[in-house]
Amino acid sequence: MIEARRLHILRAVADHRTVTAAAAALYLTPSAVSQQLTALEQETGHKLVERGARGVRLTPAGEILLKHTNAVLAQLETAEAELAAYSTGAAGTVTVASFATGIGLVVGPALAHLARTAPGIRVRVQDAEGDASLPMLLDRRIDVAVAVEYRGAPGADDDRITRVPLYAEPFDAVLPVAHRLADAEWVPVADLAKDTWIGPYPGNPCHDVVVLACEHAGFSPQFEHLSDDFRAVVSLASAGGGVALVPRSALRGMDLAEVVVRPIDGVVPTRKVFAAVRHGAETHPLIRPVLDALGEAAAA
Repeated sequence: MIEARRLHILRAVADHRTVTAAAAALYLTPSAVSQQLTALEQETGHKLVERGARGVRLTPAGEILLKHTNAVLAQLETAEAELAAYSTGAAGTVTVASFATGIGLVVGPALAHLARTAPGIRVRVQDAEGDASLPMLLDRRIDVAVAVEYRGAPGADDDRITRVPLYAEPFDAVLPVAHRLADAEWVPVADLAKDTWIGPYPGNPCHDVVVLACEHAGFSPQFEHLSDDFRAVVSLASAGGGVALVPRSALRGMDLAEVVVRPIDGVVPTRKVFAAVRHGAETHPLIRPVLDALGEAAAA
């Protein structure tokens, strides 16, 4: 009989590519992960992983088992949801991870809504960048991720998660007040090809959006300054450090007196935001109200 706990470890190793990283995500020691993988190989009668200089990869047998692992773990999530519903499950804690702007736009309002409509549900919020929350979700460190589309993100057809679209927002050009395009009503991205750029670090989903927008306009941006804090990005632009593309909601409440903010002319770079849960958990009586509240906050 295959233990579900060992299947979860197999998926973590497949996701993180090394035993050490999988162990850290699961709060286990690397030796414990290795022991569980060995036990799983003994249970199945197949070699499931191969270790190499670049980490761990699944064997063909391991890939077959991983496909069934995703289905089995999703079914267990559904079983937990139905059992919780059977026992009413009207009280408990749900952990949500979101990037900072998402917390302000949808998570905070969702908490206020739940306080009125489902006071038995306690929501714990963690600040996590848009690309960090999905691995946290799959590692079972959180229950709901508010994430951003990025290259390499699990797609809508990924059988490990269920996604709920929340909102999409445009990026605006942020320019120094003395910039040559400061008086323009709209700014084409292509007209910024020769400028120095300010932006998030590579790996941040917003970095991907900016790079893709520039590539679409026919150039690669030359980043001089890097920060994941958009207040720092605006501050650097106000000091004449370069130009930037910033999500519109991230500019709310900022002092923009020393910069010029203009909408983009042409194909507008957009940040697409969604909520995600592990597949099968979307009907859980604690998680469903949270997803609904996030959706209502986004619609508002």
